[in-house]
This record gives sequence, C-alpha cells and structure tokens, in this order.
Amino acid sequence: MKFTRNLAFPILAFALLAGTQSCKKEDVEPNEPTPTPAMSSTYDYEFNNGQVVPTAAYNGMHMDNLTASITVTELSSSTSKITVTLNNTISGQTYHTHAHDAADPATTPNGTPYNETPNTAVYTQMIMGNGGSVSVSQEISMSYSDITTSYDGFFVVHDPLQAITTTDISTYLIVGSFARTQTASNLKSMTFPYAFNTGQVAAAYAYSGAHNSSLSGDLKIQELADGTSRVSVMLNNSMDGEMYHVHAHDAADPSTTPNNTPYNETPNSGLCTMMITGNGGTAGGSQMSSMSYADITSVYNGFFVVHDPLQAITTTDPTTYVLLGLFARS
Repeated sequence: MKFTRNLAFPILAFALLAGTQSCKKEDVEPNEPTPTPAMSSTYDYEFNNGQVVPTAAYNGMHMDNLTASITVTELSSSTSKITVTLNNTISGQTYHTHAHDAADPATTPNGTPYNETPNTAVYTQMIMGNGGSVSVSQEISMSYSDITTSYDGFFVVHDPLQAITTTDISTYLIVGSFARTQTASNLKSMTFPYAFNTGQVAAAYAYSGAHNSSLSGDLKIQELADGTSRVSVMLNNSMDGEMYHVHAHDAADPSTTPNNTPYNETPNSGLCTMMITGNGGTAGGSQMSSMSYADITSVYNGFFVVHDPLQAITTTDPTTYVLLGLFARS
C-alpha cells in the first residue's frame, strides 16, 4: 500500500501538467501576417560633364567633385519621401535643387526639353553646403511607383556661385532624369599631383621666398562629352586671402625666347590661366579648354606654374614659382 500511494502522486502531477500545457496551446493567438517592407530606391548622379546635353557641360568655378543621389522611399500607397544628398559641397553656399517636368522643346519659351518652372509638388529644396555631404527630404503626394516609373522629368542642381537660370544648362552642376538609373558616362579623367617647388624641374629654379613650403597642388583633366576638356586646379594649404595666379606655359627652345626661358613667357590662355583666392586650406578653380583630353594628357608639351602671391608676378624668374612641373604629366 505504501508503494501505491507514492506512485499515485507523480501520476496526478503529470496529468495536471499535461492539462495545463494543452490549455496553453489552445490559447496561442494565430500568427499575424508579416508587414510588407516599404519600398526604397537610390539613384546616383555624376557631375554635369555633358552626359545629357553634350554641348552644355558645366562651365564655372565650382569644383567638379560634387556628386548627388536621390532616394525615393514609400510612405503609403499614395505618398513618398524624396531625399537628396549632395557630396563635396562648399561650406556656406546655398544649392537650389529642383525637379523639372520634361516637355517638348517646341512648346517651351526657350526651347528647353523641360518646363522652366520647377515642379514644387515633386521636389524643390534649397540645400546649405557644409563642406562635405548634406541631405534634405520632402514628403510628396505621389506614390513610389508613380515617381520611379511614371513621372517624366529632370533633376537639376544649380551652381551656387552663379546667378540662377533655368535656361542655361551649362550652369547646372548636375542634371539627369529624375529618379532613374543614370547611364555611366565612361568619360576619362586624371589627376596630377604637384609638390612645392624645391627644384624638381631644375635645381636653379627652386623657389626662393617667404611662402610656406606646405603648399601643394592637384591638376585634374576631365574629358567632356563634346570632345573638349575641363581643367581644374586645387591648391592645398593655401594662404587665406592671397591671390594665386595659375598658368600653363608652352614649352619652347630657350634660344628662341626673349629671356632664354624653356617656355613661352605668355601663358596659354586656351588651356589654363586662372586666379585662385587662398582660403587657409584647399582652394580651387576650373576652366574649359577646347583641347581634347588625349591632346592635353599625351601630346601637349608645357609647364604648370603657380606664382607666389607674396611677390610681384614675373614669368621670367622661376624661383618665384611656388609650384612648377610638366603640365598634366606624372
């Protein structure tokens, strides 16, 4: 009898546990359906080198390292969020960014392939540059599908260094189809670095003056869609407020030049003559050249010169050149 009583308690406990577990299984709520994640797509944009209009590549002083992206995010079946990001902005400059509806050029006042008035219902924002990357967003009453498949328009980033115009495409830093994958341009570019002039070209030409020797430079040659080129110069560790004259000088036989210089003393204005105001850090400028990328980087024979802003400009005394080297050559 003792054995029987001891066995009865575990059997009863097991029965109660099994009943409890059975009830728990019956109380479990059916699985809720997994929400469908909101759709989102990002579209990248290169600098305006004439990809859309070959004859209207950007022409101005803004450096061509600016890039952009558009991210379209679904908010509901009928609303979306447009987020635009600009990279390599100029600190303190205001970038006007717009959507322009595509249009028949025969119907627009100035023959543009878009309506000159931005479409505020799709996207119009001003972005304050910060020296790096900055983003703004706008919520709109259009579906994700409408924006990414049906809407036909252009994305435009205006140059903050020029007066705003909606008719001159050469003032657009970026232009491309709005919220669409852009075709890669495959346009060539190359950057050539230059160290401070310590006599690399000739020992007798080493810089002599009061400018800090931390100055260096980069010369970038960008192929444009119409066969011309953009020549850009960046000066690193520039002196704040000082004006740097930057030139290309054609190579020449010293026996033929007035002062026996191995270059023409008159700068080649069709290739590179610009003035860059130092800012205490990296300062730059650019200009268009009718010469092709291939001609500049493989045929042209000349010198890259940056004059000392602390001395009177002379094209006959290379010891006043803070940077000096062969033009567009490694």
